[in-house]
Amino acid sequence: MIRIPNYIGATIILASLGLAATAVRADEVTIGASLPLSGPLAGFGAYQKWGYETAVNDINKAGGIKIGNAQYQVKLVIRDDKTDPNVTASNTETLISRDGVVGMLGSCTPALVNAGALVAERRRVPLVSGCDPLGAFRAIRQWKYAWVLFFDEADLGTAPFRMLADYRLQTNKKVSILSDNGPDGRVVGGEIWPNALAKGGYTLVRQDSFPVDAQQFTTMINQAKADSADIALVDAIPPQAIAMRKQMESADFHPKLLVMEKGAEPEQFARALGKLADGVLVGGYWDPSFPYPGAADLGKRFESETHQTQSQHIADSYAAAQVLLDAIAHAGSLDREKINLAVGKTNRTYVVGPVKFEADHTSRIPVAVMQWQNGKAVTVWPQDKANGKLLFPLPTVQ
Repeated sequence: MIRIPNYIGATIILASLGLAATAVRADEVTIGASLPLSGPLAGFGAYQKWGYETAVNDINKAGGIKIGNAQYQVKLVIRDDKTDPNVTASNTETLISRDGVVGMLGSCTPALVNAGALVAERRRVPLVSGCDPLGAFRAIRQWKYAWVLFFDEADLGTAPFRMLADYRLQTNKKVSILSDNGPDGRVVGGEIWPNALAKGGYTLVRQDSFPVDAQQFTTMINQAKADSADIALVDAIPPQAIAMRKQMESADFHPKLLVMEKGAEPEQFARALGKLADGVLVGGYWDPSFPYPGAADLGKRFESETHQTQSQHIADSYAAAQVLLDAIAHAGSLDREKINLAVGKTNRTYVVGPVKFEADHTSRIPVAVMQWQNGKAVTVWPQDKANGKLLFPLPTVQ
């Protein structure tokens, strides 16, 4: 027997379990999301699921959404995309055609978010998302119904070098880049990092690309070690980032600065590596200590409810859901066109910071640099937002 938790105000339907959609009630407004609840990106999907559900539960506890003279409770339908863009597209079509959603919330990473956004675009249904770097989102097309609030890859890619300059950290300025061949890896590892290090007076001694599902990195790690690179920049999803960090240790490769974008974000990275995670840097954009309304409370709520360390993805997902819900309220209608127009007029500070969409349907979140220290992601740059001291050079495990 399959049991579905009775979340307050949020109905979760997992397509992978083959559950039939329930009928839309007259006193409900239905929104949907396709998330990576299984597969390599499940660590991200778990945070997003909590953020989306919490935003929906909060508005329902406050009475729901008033449209005209009627008060509507919000029904959230979530389907598992299994970290597969094809499933994301299929889920999005199902949520629109069968579940009757008036708006969508996005998945995570360009491959998944953009796959769902293209379907929403074709069906003229507004979709609001975080977790999709803005350059990768803008590169697909001129959007009309999809909207993203997140960081820009250019900010992320230059952050390590701006941090090095601000702290006046001493290295031999030799850089090795190891990035996967996915959308993020190609943009950050293949374009932005090489350009940024050249402008900063650094020398690129090695640039290697590998398949997204690769597991063995020993050869390229040994080559980076032979090149005496003090700075190693990695872009990979969590399973690959975890495997690479272990193989670096086995190869006795100890760069002074180790950045592992994307893969080092979720807590599963630190849990899997223990002390090996200490000192690893990853680009970020949110922490409960940031001076945004509800930031501290959101972090406490997550940790209290889940007994896990908070992640920045609870913030962009919570904010994305609030943007969509606010747009429905401001539209005063369940008409998708009117809701979409209301999303475009968003101009408010949310838990993740100010959100105001540009003509290209993006809202930029400033970048910070996080570092894993004793199982927690600590903000170490910029200095005015830092809540911890930078560990440099990368600690060696005794």
